[in-house]
Amino acid sequence: MVTYIEYGNIFTLEGILNYAHGCNCAGAMGKGIALQFRDKFPVMYQQYKEMCKEGKFSLGDVFTYNHDDKIIFNLGTQKTWKTKADIKAIETALMKMMDYANQNKVYKIALPKIGAGLGGLNWDDVKNVIDKVAGSFPNIDLFVVENYKEN
Repeated sequence: MVTYIEYGNIFTLEGILNYAHGCNCAGAMGKGIALQFRDKFPVMYQQYKEMCKEGKFSLGDVFTYNHDDKIIFNLGTQKTWKTKADIKAIETALMKMMDYANQNKVYKIALPKIGAGLGGLNWDDVKNVIDKVAGSFPNIDLFVVENYKEN
């Protein structure tokens, strides 16, 4: 099931420890929520940056990072920070994330409005993809914060 939250902060949603966000495949996390992920999880950022440098993180990939009791899903949604997000890559990455979550008993994941902020895609198109993918995994709840607001 998908719950859309008009305003909020994914990191302060009660009872949720697992997070996802869209990433470029060039190793940059310098703006938007990616910058928050970089600051909160610096070791993850270094690993992601190295994977990108080595060509091991591509569109549609998911880099899963375990941090204490949290799982961070880095979704390969755009080639570089200068290019638009790719709707097919979003769908592929979400499907891989949900498969992983299902296999590893992860039942709640919070994510921002992927692909439609700095990624430049139409939010309604991305929402349709999220709803479609989530429909195949009824035991996993996604909480999508559409607009950032500090709590």
